[in-house]
This record gives sequence, structure tokens and C-alpha cells, in this order.
Amino acid sequence: MLKRILATTAVLACCALPLAAQGHAMTAGDEMTITGQVVDLNCNTTNGASGAGHKACAQACAKAGVPLGLLSSDGTIYVPVSSKPGDPQNSKLIPFAESKVKVTGTHRFVSGLHTIEIKTVSAAS
Repeated sequence: MLKRILATTAVLACCALPLAAQGHAMTAGDEMTITGQVVDLNCNTTNGASGAGHKACAQACAKAGVPLGLLSSDGTIYVPVSSKPGDPQNSKLIPFAESKVKVTGTHRFVSGLHTIEIKTVSAAS
């Protein structure tokens, strides 16, 4: 019985090694520039709140950890991410909450989610 348990454990461990090795592989992305509005992802996706009247709320929520996103003119929402662990992106976007911005960075589309690893962000006209 013990030999069977050890053999099963060894086989499962060998099968799990390739999966563990690829767990943190970076997905290739495309460099791009997006122009859009910085939005509070929670309020925007749950009750449609956005715009100048929602700026103070969006900034307060972002400072409390609610993620900000970028809503492009075609309606696509991009979630800011970082390839560095523990590197929150809200601080780059809080000054621009509910305003139009121009963001340059690496775009990835993974599991149905558009992400952008921000390199530069500036106010857009």
C-alpha cells in the first residue's frame, strides 16, 4: 500500500513539474498607444458612473485599492498591469481619474482580458 502511494505521488510530481515551470512565463505583447478615459473599474462596470462628477469618488476608491482602468473610444477596457510582482498601477493613473489620457505601453490579450503595461501616461486633448 505504501509503495503504491509513493509511486502515485512520484508520478503526479513529475506531471506537475512542467506546469509549475510555465506558471510565470510572460506573455508576449504588442507596443501600442491608447487614448481613452481613466475610469474607476468598479463604479463604471457596475452602475455606469463616470465623468467629471465622479472624479473625487474615483480618486478616493483608487487610493483605497479599487483598480482604475482605461476606457478606449471603441468601448474596450484595458486593465493596467505590471510584469513586476507587487507593483500596483493606480498611482500612475490617479491624477488623471475620469480624464482623457494618452497611454503608451505593452498590450496583451489574455483569457479575454485586455491589459496594458504602462510606459508613459499623459493628458490627452
